[in-house]
Amino acid sequence: MDLLHIQHNEIKIFLFILTRIGVILFLMPFFNSRVIPVLAKAGLTIILAMVLFPVSGPYTGVYPESTVGILGLIIGELIIGMILGLLVLFFFEGIRIMGQLAGMEIGFSIANVLDPQSGAQTSILSNIAYLMAIVLFLILNGHHIILNAIRESFAILQPGSVHLNKKVFQEVLHRSGEMFVISVQIGAPVIAAILFIQLAFGLITRLLPQMNVMVVAFPVQIVTGLIFFGISLWVMLHSIEKYLGNMDKLLINMMLHIRG
Repeated sequence: MDLLHIQHNEIKIFLFILTRIGVILFLMPFFNSRVIPVLAKAGLTIILAMVLFPVSGPYTGVYPESTVGILGLIIGELIIGMILGLLVLFFFEGIRIMGQLAGMEIGFSIANVLDPQSGAQTSILSNIAYLMAIVLFLILNGHHIILNAIRESFAILQPGSVHLNKKVFQEVLHRSGEMFVISVQIGAPVIAAILFIQLAFGLITRLLPQMNVMVVAFPVQIVTGLIFFGISLWVMLHSIEKYLGNMDKLLINMMLHIRG
């Protein structure tokens, strides 16, 4: 009976670990893409849960025997995974917004394509910036920080220790608002360059009304915009480095807020 009881608890522990990891993984950039099959995502989630089970299991406590109590713990794990996943997703969505703004300013909004990852129409530059950010994120070992944060989450937030308070909502709202700040900061070079070009050609139009400015302005705007978009990608590299330097602290602080 004792052996059966231990096995039963281990199944519940694995279920909670699987739930938290699954929600975080399904919200991660690139892994939330429609291109990746659901079975591949589920398989990777199970593998990560099996890897983290030996180091996460000792932090677990006593679990309720009732179905309602276990369901409440599962909902808590969903909330934890959703909040931690969104904190990482906000940064990449800010980069996607930057690419969308850059494409619109340069004049590529006409050439919007159907993004297979999100299923929506996005700018070509938005996809380039987003994919470049994912590559840099992996090169700089950002996935190691996420895996370490997931492991630490079971030490800080045991099942049933979720307490949603004012600090949690304020932090989530603050990080969601930073998406637009990140997009403007990274896209500032290309946005400012296109603004000055449009201003210059606007003055030329007033001074030389007979000149066909559109024929000259559009190629200049595209070439200059692409050059400064490359500078924005360089700025994005430093932003990702800075973000990864604070991401571990950000996730742990959020866990402490959730724990209350």
